[in-house]
Amino acid sequence: MRAVTHASARAYMRPMIAALDDRRLIRVRGDDARAFLNNLLTSRVDDLAPGQLRASALLTPQGRMLMDLLLLGEDYGVLIDVGRDLAETLLARLALYRLRAKVEIEAVEGTVHACWPDVVEGFVPDPRLGALGGRAYGPGPLIPDALTPDALTPDALADHYLAHRLALAVPEAADLGDHPTYPIELNFDLLGAIDFHKGCFVGQETTSRMKRRGQVRSRTLALRLAPGTPSPAPGSEVLAGDLRAGQVLRASGALALAIMRLDRMEGPLGVDGAPAALVVPHWLAPHIAV
Repeated sequence: MRAVTHASARAYMRPMIAALDDRRLIRVRGDDARAFLNNLLTSRVDDLAPGQLRASALLTPQGRMLMDLLLLGEDYGVLIDVGRDLAETLLARLALYRLRAKVEIEAVEGTVHACWPDVVEGFVPDPRLGALGGRAYGPGPLIPDALTPDALTPDALADHYLAHRLALAVPEAADLGDHPTYPIELNFDLLGAIDFHKGCFVGQETTSRMKRRGQVRSRTLALRLAPGTPSPAPGSEVLAGDLRAGQVLRASGALALAIMRLDRMEGPLGVDGAPAALVVPHWLAPHIAV
């Protein structure tokens, strides 16, 4: 029988902090900064207050996922938290769309930090999900000795955060590889990253149509692999019996993130011939029939 596990938001007894080397910072500032970004991104930006953090995304004109973003409001603009490998792409896209907008766009030196499962002083709550903890941006490490567990290196802390994020079924563009998908299939509509009432954004027509017609046939979920199972490669098929039920996006240790067909999650699940258990975090359970 297929096992269903609910991920705990308190997997760690005390707050932990990791420096996320796979994220980069870009600043957009100027008189038109918020209006400029509001016309491009999936979330509302024109009312973003200084110090407020908001989830967002940039899509292709066809409505497919290009990159996930976290936006921090500043006095004269917006600080953008984006995946390292997509930072240059974002700079190029923003320059392409700028036209006559009164904005300055630049890469910013700095370190992205995540704390979890609680938000510690100096961090802003992650707007996607309370269980993700918080986010902070600074010129260097922000990890107090009291929050650094013995024998955990910076890389190990980052790996712990990745496992925590995957178990909560919160995907990022870095998880996708070359897999084309839509933001709703990545749960972005449930994570507060899409505003369906703000008006136009790049890829809005397809995204709104999927939501309006209820055409959500797949969602991103996590799988817990059987002990000793090698991590599956991105693109590996998830089978429900003999039926193709999903595709692995990313795996780390005993966890894999996969886009799953909602109509094919019955029966025993397997990846590369090994059994796997569906992980449904509490926040996602009301939206998934299991």
